[in-house]
This record gives sequence, structure tokens and C-alpha cells, in this order.
Amino acid sequence: MQIRKKYSGEAEVFTEALNDILFILLMFFLIVSTLANPNVIKLSQPKSQGDTKAKQNVVVSIDGNKQYYIGTTPVALDSLEISLQPILVKEKTEIPTVVINADKSVEIDAVVNIMKIAKKLGAKTVLSVEKE
Repeated sequence: MQIRKKYSGEAEVFTEALNDILFILLMFFLIVSTLANPNVIKLSQPKSQGDTKAKQNVVVSIDGNKQYYIGTTPVALDSLEISLQPILVKEKTEIPTVVINADKSVEIDAVVNIMKIAKKLGAKTVLSVEKE
């Protein structure tokens, strides 16, 4: 004797709403990624045609008022070396890199001071410029 199973029909999965949700998530992440800018301090940088990029480990900025920043935290020039040292020690790279964002109205002496401090701490320096 053969046992018959009841025919229950085919199971359906409605994916129309899933497509809408995925599209909205995609749009959200595209918009958020364009708004995320690591350079929050507004500077007018010098221009250059070079197009090399360094991995931004530590960013030191100088605005037009000669105010120094590590990331977005304001720091006095006197305490810049003391503030940079623990940050550079935390870096996992062999030779950490300090990226300098300087306003083009800042004198070169201020940039050279940062380069000297970074060299003293054993880090490479890269000057960030705008592309022409």
C-alpha cells in the first residue's frame, strides 16, 4: 500500500520589499561615505601636481591663526612633541608617518618645526597639498 502525501503547493518568498530595503541601504551608505571627511579643519592648502598618497597615520594641522591640531584636537606648539609621542608609539607600522596639513598662509618655519619634532620621534613626514 502506497502512502500519499498531501499536495501543499509551492512555497513563495516575496522579495519586492527586500529590493526596496537594499536600495535604501545602498543609498544611505553612498551618501554617508561622501560626507565622511577626515580633514575637518578648513584649510586652504598649497597646490601641487603630484598624486602620491600616504597612509594617514597621524595628521597634524596648522590653520591660518598658527593654531596646531593633532587630528581635530587643538595643541600648543610647546606640548606638540609630548602629545605626539604616545600617538606614534601606538602605531603598528615600523616607521609611522605624520601627515602635515598646513594652510598656505602659514610660514614655512611652522611646517619645519613639525618636521623636526616628527624626525626627533622617529617618524616620516608628508606635506599634504591640494591637487591642481
